[in-house]
Order: sequence, then C-alpha cells, then structure tokens
Amino acid sequence: MAGIIQPKVLKGFRDFLPQMEIPRRKLIRALEDHFTSYGYVPIDTPVLEYAEVLLSKGGGETDKQTYRFNDHGGRDVALRFDLTVPFARYVAAHRNELSIPFKRYHIGKVWRGENTQRGRYREFMQCDFDVIGTDSAAADLEIMLMMAAGLRAIGAGETRIRFSHRGLFNQLLEKLGLEGKTAEVLRIVDKIGKIGAGEVRILLGELVGKEETETLLDFITPAEDNRETLKKMAALAWSEEKDGSAEVRIKTILDAVEKMQLHHNLVLDPSITRGLDYYTGIVFETFLDDMPSLGSVCSGGRYGNLTGLFMKEPVSGVGASIGLDRLMAGLEELGRIDNAASGTDILILMLDEALLARYQILAHGLRQDGLAAEVYPENRKLGAQFKYAEAKGIPLALIVGSEENEAGTVNLKDLGSRESFNGLSFEDARGKALEILGK
Repeated sequence: MAGIIQPKVLKGFRDFLPQMEIPRRKLIRALEDHFTSYGYVPIDTPVLEYAEVLLSKGGGETDKQTYRFNDHGGRDVALRFDLTVPFARYVAAHRNELSIPFKRYHIGKVWRGENTQRGRYREFMQCDFDVIGTDSAAADLEIMLMMAAGLRAIGAGETRIRFSHRGLFNQLLEKLGLEGKTAEVLRIVDKIGKIGAGEVRILLGELVGKEETETLLDFITPAEDNRETLKKMAALAWSEEKDGSAEVRIKTILDAVEKMQLHHNLVLDPSITRGLDYYTGIVFETFLDDMPSLGSVCSGGRYGNLTGLFMKEPVSGVGASIGLDRLMAGLEELGRIDNAASGTDILILMLDEALLARYQILAHGLRQDGLAAEVYPENRKLGAQFKYAEAKGIPLALIVGSEENEAGTVNLKDLGSRESFNGLSFEDARGKALEILGK
C-alpha cells in the first residue's frame, strides 16, 4: 500500500475555511452590486492564455513572476498574472460585438511567483473595472469616484486617492534626455512609498546624473495643495513641443473634484507613476485613511495603446484593480470582517424523523421570506444540535416536535440571548425571526 500523501499546500497558496470564504463572497457581492449601479457589466476570460499574449506588454519583473510552461500539446502557455492584459486580448477578439464605450468588471484569480508577505500571495483574487473606447476626463474621474465609493460600500471607510499623469512625467523624462531609461526610472520612483526618498535618490543617482536626479525628485514631491502641485509639475515638464493636454486633463479633474468638495480625498501626487509601462495618462493609487501603512489597495490608470498590440485600431481605456486578499487582510486587522462561519439564519432542529417532510416545508417557507434555513440531518440530542448551530454561528433555531406539530405551532429560540418564543404560528415565527435579524 502506498504511503499517505501529506495534505500540504504550495507556498503562497491557501485554502479558505468558511469563516474567511463567507465574508469574501459577501464582499464580492457588494462590489458587484456597486459596479452594476454604475452601468458596468461582468465578463470572464480563461485563466490560461498563450504566453505571447500575456507577456506582450508586461516586461521586467512581470515576466520573471509569470507561471509559464509548455502544455501537453507543446504550446507555450502561461497563467494570467493580472486581468488587464487578458482584457485587452478580449476587446480585440470581440471588438465588433461590444457597445462602445464599454464598461466592464471582472473578478477572478490571478497568479504571480513573487515573494509572499502580509496580504500578498502567489495566488490571489483581483477585481478589475474599466471603461474603454473613450479618452475623456469624465471616464478618468468616474473610475476614481467608483474606487472611493466602492471601498466605502464594503466597510473600508474613507480613502485617500493619490493620482498623477504619466504624460507629464514622460514629458519631463524627454526634456531631461532620459526617454531611453523610462522603464527603469518608473520602477525606481514607484518604490518611493516603500523605500523612501533617500533610497530613491541613491538608486536614481546610479542610473542618471546628479542634476537629473534632483530635478526628478523635485518633480515627484507634492506641493502644499493640488493647484500648487500642478503648477510645479507643469513648470518642470514644460516644453514648446508639447500641447499641454496632460496639464489640461489634470486641471479638468481638479475643477470637478473641488466642485464636489472632494479635494481632501483626491490628492495630486506626482510620485504616483505605476511601474507598468502600458499606462499613458492618469494613474492612481488608493489608501485607507484608517490604515495607510497597508499600502495601496486599489490602483490603476489610463492606457492609450494596450489594445494596439492586438488590433490595428488602438482603443483607449481607463481602469482600476482592487487586490481583494490584500484589502481583506487590512479589513480584518481593522476588525471590519465578520468571521461568522455560516450564512444560515435559522436551523430547524430534528426532533422526529417522521416529521422530515414538515421540516423541509418549514425551511422552504423561510427561504421564500429571504431567510437562509437548513434542517439538521439527524435526530440527535438537542445539545449536539445546539452545539452545531453555535459552531456555525447560526443565530436562530426553530423547534417543532410531535406536540407542536399536532397543535400547528412552532417554537423559536434566539441562540444569542437564549430567549425562547413558544407556541407561535409559523407566520408569527417568521415575523419574529425577521425582526430579530433586522431584515
């Protein structure tokens, strides 16, 4: 007989017990409802794609972290490392079937072979939402407002969205003669929140000249408010050869933000660059006010040429991505995750197997009122059945024995307060259950 296989899980991968999977599913449902309220529709794509599709625009660290292999047919394939590149391929494949502008959301697993840390795993859930087919300030602003409102909807509290414009940053690099080192400079600047300005100065100094380093550091350092920051960015990046469209885009967004009195929540921060080089316009990262140390929980930006890799006609888009696992780690630390192990509202106790049909009829009636009900499957001692309800976090129990069945009544027990409501009609018991549960 073969030896017993150890039931181990790969590093960076996890099993989810009900007390974590249930709140995660609730969070996902809340986000889906939120996206739908803005007119966004769901899509899905394969988890496995041709490697040439996924690696067409990642570059650098992304290529190194991608799970890539030859399948049984000898094809060079890879697991998706984000939901953006598959979306670009999706748009190119279905361009004539989509109504433009096209608003989508996509929630699914992605894989990256990176070092694990708090809230970061090698298999994790991402939640993306994009609008493509329009290059407008309205779309840029809507995505950022959706980010903030969506996080509030799931109990994350108030947020600080830090945004900038890659066009102005790229314009500065050209002015400094550094356009050939754009990717390297972006990746260094993108680390400033983790390693600090001092370390960024050292790394930039090793890559570019001292004068260029100081100019870059001056550019990425915010001023006292959004307007002053924009004025400094525009002055440092100014060029006679450029049309000023990036500056105009930021100004348009700032005008709207100020009229909506959200200038404290949307902050112009030129150090936000996003390391991936397919971003061409507005870029942003989102931080929880109650836990800024967690880092960005939702980020993204505008990409003007991503779909151009898959079709002759480039399609501009703007979108954001929420790292659900990272976000949930933060919400759990803040005590905002309900770790109840069950979604069941009422457990119908099994007192008499001859009443099995009656129990199922009662359960069906409760479900019609929007209550989650389950019937305990065995005629065991009441203590064992109550213990089961306690272990699953079920708040209510419905008790019907032979006497109650003959009398046409039921007993309802609040398992939290231990209060019992006996001799109720089924209709009264349903009403009392809805009242206790606040539904």
